[in-house]
Amino acid sequence: MSAHVEVVTADFRRHKIKVTPGTYLVDVLNEACQKHNLSSDKYLLKHKQKIVELAVPFRTSGLAPGAKLELVQKSNSPSIVSIALDVNGSRYTKKLPSDMTLWQVTRQFETVDKGLNITAKASEKTSNVGQVYHDAPVINIMGREYTAMEDLQKTLSQCGINSGSMVLRVSFRSTDKTLYDAMNEISQYLKDVEPTPSAGEKKPNPAPAPARTEPPMAPVAQIEREDAVKQEPTEAEAPPSSEPETVKNQGKDSEATTNLDPLQPASVFSAPSSATPVAARIQVDDSMYEPTIAHAQLHQTHLEARTRNTRLKSDAELAADAAEAAAKLAKITKVDVKIRFPDQTSAQWVVKPEHTGAFLYEAVRAVMAHPNQPFKLIMSGPNPTTIPDNTKRLIADYKFKARELLNLLWDGAVSADVRKSAFLKGNVASRAQAIVVPEVPRTAADDGGPSAGSSKPVKSEGSDSKADGEDIRKKIGKFFKLPGKK
Repeated sequence: MSAHVEVVTADFRRHKIKVTPGTYLVDVLNEACQKHNLSSDKYLLKHKQKIVELAVPFRTSGLAPGAKLELVQKSNSPSIVSIALDVNGSRYTKKLPSDMTLWQVTRQFETVDKGLNITAKASEKTSNVGQVYHDAPVINIMGREYTAMEDLQKTLSQCGINSGSMVLRVSFRSTDKTLYDAMNEISQYLKDVEPTPSAGEKKPNPAPAPARTEPPMAPVAQIEREDAVKQEPTEAEAPPSSEPETVKNQGKDSEATTNLDPLQPASVFSAPSSATPVAARIQVDDSMYEPTIAHAQLHQTHLEARTRNTRLKSDAELAADAAEAAAKLAKITKVDVKIRFPDQTSAQWVVKPEHTGAFLYEAVRAVMAHPNQPFKLIMSGPNPTTIPDNTKRLIADYKFKARELLNLLWDGAVSADVRKSAFLKGNVASRAQAIVVPEVPRTAADDGGPSAGSSKPVKSEGSDSKADGEDIRKKIGKFFKLPGKK
């Protein structure tokens, strides 16, 4: 069944547009503006002096067939809309300007919640185990899906969202592109569609990161070997240390190994002797988890902070933040990278700014008992990232900082015999040391006594314990009340 609506412009020009129950009103606006050579980004539709919600289809708009709609010009400044992002049943809310694109919206939510991954989600396929493929985001707005990059570059206003609130439902569609190729294509596309600044506009110039050239590995190793021979201190020249003898010897072995050959691990650790994790074997008193007045005050502060409106950063501020992050990475001279192997043994290497993903793979193969078997390295964290065997630098490109933990996973083609055998070579495994977990010293609060920082009242002799408990509960209850409620 088809019907029509009539759009009237400010100069009383009329245009009839055919609609079906599934026609979205934003399409009606686009057709009317196209008919009169107008930009749809600058106009809205009104019906009986009320702004029409453009993101909904005709059947749910409440308009009758033949309805007269007025084409009115909207404000030049973007309006603020409340966006709720529904990702796999989890909902995130944020207030955003209506001129922000769908791609920027997803990036904004990823920035607020560091554990949320929408634009770079990947998964493995059963047909090709060991390779991760990009899962393209699909944004559903009132039944209409936006999945192509051209669609995700539409602004909220172009999708019909100009005021009020709207739910954006996000799902994922598997593709045949690897995550690495898909990210490269997306970066190139965003670079191509980025608007070119006019002659009068000044584009912020972020501080360029210092250029580094990656020298061949052989000359670097050779120079470090020569420096180690020239500068190796004797036992008599070594300064006194208060560390235990085992830790001191381990540090000497690590330093000597690092100076001689960067491919050799600085430390090797054996697999844990017990199947139960150490953290599960530590006995903690239940009183450690009881909230105090300080916890209640901190919770109240967080609630108040979340109710305040925050201004979005400008392009200049975002560029300054990126330049500051690049400058911090440029100052890093070395990073400790620990790699955990399938048999729960592990090894640690010292990575420098010139080292790449290919260096890590070469270093791991140097200690493997079966160096010809395929594997991959996965960076641990809320968003696991595969470190490929390529020439990208670990610190500058993959943002390695201070200490990093990677997990080694076998490729699907590796046989069961190799998986069950020892991972490390015999001479490397002989250097393995047990991981020693330091004991945390117990304080007076751990033993049940009062401590200086404790906010719990000390019960005095002859006091009414029931009255004291009622008073504490009332104080805590006030702090946990939501803001705005009496």
